[in-house]
Formats: sequence, C-alpha cells, structure tokens
Amino acid sequence: MRNMSFFLTTRQMRQRTKGVTRRLGWDDLKPGERVCAVVKGQGIPKGGKIERICVIECTSNTKEPLNRITQEEVVLEGFPEMTTAEFVAMFCKANKCTPRKQVNRIAFDFVDEN
Repeated sequence: MRNMSFFLTTRQMRQRTKGVTRRLGWDDLKPGERVCAVVKGQGIPKGGKIERICVIECTSNTKEPLNRITQEEVVLEGFPEMTTAEFVAMFCKANKCTPRKQVNRIAFDFVDEN
C-alpha cells in the first residue's frame, strides 16, 4: 500500500473532517485503491519512522484547474474558515505552483481497519 502525506492537514485527517484532497501527481490513483495516510512521507531523518494516520480509499480522481475550487470544496478540504482565494494561495505556496495549475481532485472515504 502506498503512503500519501497529509502534513498540512494532519488534524483534519485525524478528526475525519476532510474528504477531498488536491494533489500534483497521483494521476494513476484509481477509485477503489487504498492508500495509507501519513503525517510526512519524505524528509524523514535516518532512523525515523513514518507516522501513520489512517487508511483511505479513493472514490474518484479527476483533473481540474486549482482556481476553479468552490467554497463547498474548501470545506471538504478541511478548511471551513478559509475563502477560496485563501485556500488557493496556501496551496500555491506549499506546492510552488500557480492558481491555474491542473491538479488532481481526489475524493476518498475513511476505511475502518481492525
């Protein structure tokens, strides 16, 4: 199972208030595929361990321009207090991209594993 980092939204993932994520890459993620949500997937110091949050299952993966995000989608991203412009600015800063960038909109469900 692949790992997907949720460094900027760890709290939202733990509280399960996030149901959508936008990503550069992940073009090959298919509905029904499960991934392990982790706090950080890269830049872990030698001897460090990946901190797992939960398992999620992709329900859809579509391409769209980042700047077409709606307020409802910002809430689904886990940021009900942000405007669309604030979310786009945060995403662009974190991912070093422009608002017109094509991103993958990945919807997912949380998987309860026992």
